[in-house]
Amino acid sequence: MTYYWNPQQGQPQTQIPPQGFPTSPQQTMPLPFTYPVQTTNPLFRREESYIENILRLNRGKPGNFYFTFENAIAGRNTREVRGVVEAAGRDHVILRELSTDHRFLFPMIYFDYAEFDEELNYFTQTTP
Repeated sequence: MTYYWNPQQGQPQTQIPPQGFPTSPQQTMPLPFTYPVQTTNPLFRREESYIENILRLNRGKPGNFYFTFENAIAGRNTREVRGVVEAAGRDHVILRELSTDHRFLFPMIYFDYAEFDEELNYFTQTTP
């Protein structure tokens, strides 16, 4: 319990903390779960087949990229780009359109799928 002084009432007020919060200085908040740090030894590296990593492995390969935008004008909520991946991050992809050399920065939340013209590079599927 924590006591607060309210000068209008002239006496301390008691406030009960929400469930799970520390009630005294000796108690501490539980630490959130964290994933173990990935080792740098290549024999024990885990596959990280996230979309941005797959796009990064296939930089420069031509393909069609499809995006859908929820809050766009009806009939104009999709976009197809014929181009190549220049860069990909955790939440975005940078595409270069082949016909115009125009570059796009798309948030990954709008990414639907991609079609490539050639075989894709992917992570090794064997376990050490």
